[in-house]
Amino acid sequence: MSKTPYSDLAERARELPTAPVPQTALGPEVPKAGYVLEEIADGVFWLSEGMYQMMFVVTDEGVIAVDAPPTLGHNILRAIGSVTSRSITQVVYSHQHSDHVGAMSVYPEDVPRYAHRVTAERLALLRDPNRPLPTHVFDDTVTIEAGNHSLQLDYKGPNHAEGNIFIYAPTQRVLMLVDVIFPGWVPFSNLAVSANIPGFVNAPEQALEYPFDKLVGGHVTRPGTPDDVRIQIEYLKDLRSTTEAALSSVDVQKILAPVDATNAWAIFKAYLDAVAAQAADELVPRWSQRLGGADIFTLPNAWAMAEALRLDYGSMGPFGIVP
Repeated sequence: MSKTPYSDLAERARELPTAPVPQTALGPEVPKAGYVLEEIADGVFWLSEGMYQMMFVVTDEGVIAVDAPPTLGHNILRAIGSVTSRSITQVVYSHQHSDHVGAMSVYPEDVPRYAHRVTAERLALLRDPNRPLPTHVFDDTVTIEAGNHSLQLDYKGPNHAEGNIFIYAPTQRVLMLVDVIFPGWVPFSNLAVSANIPGFVNAPEQALEYPFDKLVGGHVTRPGTPDDVRIQIEYLKDLRSTTEAALSSVDVQKILAPVDATNAWAIFKAYLDAVAAQAADELVPRWSQRLGGADIFTLPNAWAMAEALRLDYGSMGPFGIVP
């Protein structure tokens, strides 16, 4: 069976050269053990296999584990065991997505599991044995007090996921916010495939309301800092303004001239693709030396921003109110 045209296009795309990854995007080398473990504050450990990351906190009473990416799996328990003999006493869900919490089943069954109410509701619908249901559900904020440490769990509204939370260790000045900040890199494709783009865009500003020194972002190669948050804010502002300008400045007649006028989806796709491409053409040269993957995901990020501008922010371009 011959390849489909889509497979051919995907293969050609894989063969294209990519921009060099900036030095600031690179993290520590992953050893043969398969994971990197770093104490980023007193008793607070960052754990990663090079693309996903989580954290755990060693207290006088035990260990608080936050998330459980399947790509780390049982290495989570090995990493914890390498720094303490204390038991896991609490578990926290940042949100429900299985790429970050799909190995929660490695933790003891009888420990308290914390999650926002929306996350708990989604997990109840999904019925995944690898993501056991939370036992402690909250709406706005809750603090886990454990010996000499505390973790503050805050909900500020939907962003990447409907129930995604801010997880803050005030004494150690560590903030965990998953799938929103990508230290050293542009956001993942389509603005991190977020459930709420305005919430996603606002979340970095909300993160800076916390006095923190280290950030655990869930991705990609290293822990983050407040400067990483500021750079992402700058990228998102540039992405928004450049894409908004493209919504009205692309030559619609030229774009649609070769398109089947009876195919509504082809018309919309041609327009949105052209808007995203024009924005990316401007953005990538400005960002490819500052953030990793700017040449990879700026185009789909511009596409997602174009739709958010039209549907959420009301910038309709040529599809606005008819005179």
